[in-house]
Amino acid sequence: MKIIPTELPEIKLIEPRVHADERGFVMEAWNEPRYGEMGLPTSMLQDSLSWSRRGVLRGLHFQNPAPQGKLVYVVAGHIWDVAVDIRVGSPRFGQWMACELSIDNRRQLYIPEGFAHGFVVLSATALVAYKCTDVYRPNCQAGLAWNDPQLDIRWPVANPILSTQDEQQPRLADIPAESLPEYEPAEIQVMPRRAA
Repeated sequence: MKIIPTELPEIKLIEPRVHADERGFVMEAWNEPRYGEMGLPTSMLQDSLSWSRRGVLRGLHFQNPAPQGKLVYVVAGHIWDVAVDIRVGSPRFGQWMACELSIDNRRQLYIPEGFAHGFVVLSATALVAYKCTDVYRPNCQAGLAWNDPQLDIRWPVANPILSTQDEQQPRLADIPAESLPEYEPAEIQVMPRRAA
């Protein structure tokens, strides 16, 4: 398994170990001890699936309070996946990163708590899996506009298919700070000294 650095250091692009031959392939989509060794949370409370057709854009969604970290990967198809730092006080507040996830590249994206997430489907259909660090809580669900001009996300589709809810999401600048997650700098871990 390999972790590929991204523009936003808290977000992890993962290339799992894949065993492929002329019959197809086998891979581990989740291995708690191995993923934990790579710095990902090992407490995943919910698995979700979404199926969408070409041009469907889901997002940008987040949950606050009770934020969710998400390990996202594609079971069938091809998507363009986006994460936005929405943590108040973050030095990267409002910055985004994107990557392609597909059944062909078999990559996974870990998006920690405090980020908004969305994707658009590039293949005829796509089946997307999410492992989440907390359960879905409808009363905590929130979102921001996929086409917020201040974010300037360069989506690879001009006229995506949106839910009514996603058509009406606010711009990031219009969301009160108290409705957004707060940035918590990672604690510096001091290694104990060995006796001489």
